[in-house]
Amino acid sequence: MTTDHGSRHYEIQGARLPSVTTILAKTKDDQYINRWKQKVGYDEAERIANHSSLRGSTMHKFLEKYINETGYEDLTPIGQEAKPMAQKIIDVGLLPVDTYFGSEVTLHYPGLYAGATDLICEHTGMETIVDFKQANRPKQRDWIEDYFLQISAYAMAHNYVYGSNIRQGIIMICTPDLYYQEYKFQDADLRKYQHQFLERLDQYYNEVLNNEKEEVKVKSADLLKEFEKEADKLDKAKKGDMAKKLW
Repeated sequence: MTTDHGSRHYEIQGARLPSVTTILAKTKDDQYINRWKQKVGYDEAERIANHSSLRGSTMHKFLEKYINETGYEDLTPIGQEAKPMAQKIIDVGLLPVDTYFGSEVTLHYPGLYAGATDLICEHTGMETIVDFKQANRPKQRDWIEDYFLQISAYAMAHNYVYGSNIRQGIIMICTPDLYYQEYKFQDADLRKYQHQFLERLDQYYNEVLNNEKEEVKVKSADLLKEFEKEADKLDKAKKGDMAKKLW
């Protein structure tokens, strides 16, 4: 993975693919975060962001080592802050996991995007992608829509490349005072968020990177159209089944 001016890219099979987080960051509405920076001051906002990022990376390290059964310790102040947060996720969030398939797994959708997902597992009998998040305070669902899109993009890539059937995404969040939150979504909701990610992907290639090769733009647009056609077929099928039941 390489980082250039805040944008992350993966070199995969000779292609330089933007990360899922870069696509989402470049296409999101920044009004809220800009208002927050103005409120607390840019220097303080930078301090908070850097501390949160370091704490989150350390928390992820504890979780990765736990899943891989290799053990890990960090005696620094940030490590001592992150360790109980990771343990909370282990004790509560990972309890229903039946099987671990992979941690920090690099995924890609050929020619379009790439990324690394925190965990692929079997959770309550379903193939699942899990994303671990740290937060300074509890999160409302409508504040973290991009977290749902991120998991959905990873699920779409994994299903396409490996022929899997990932039906569920779970966001596991913990705050420094050990308040745990979990957002779970499945099947129809997962497809809804995949559709929303494809719209953002199309926006990224056609608006943000308007100097990209035309064939890449067309590919993202075609994928979106195919997804919409499939969703329309499923919707019609569901309505047909409902009509038969009513009849």
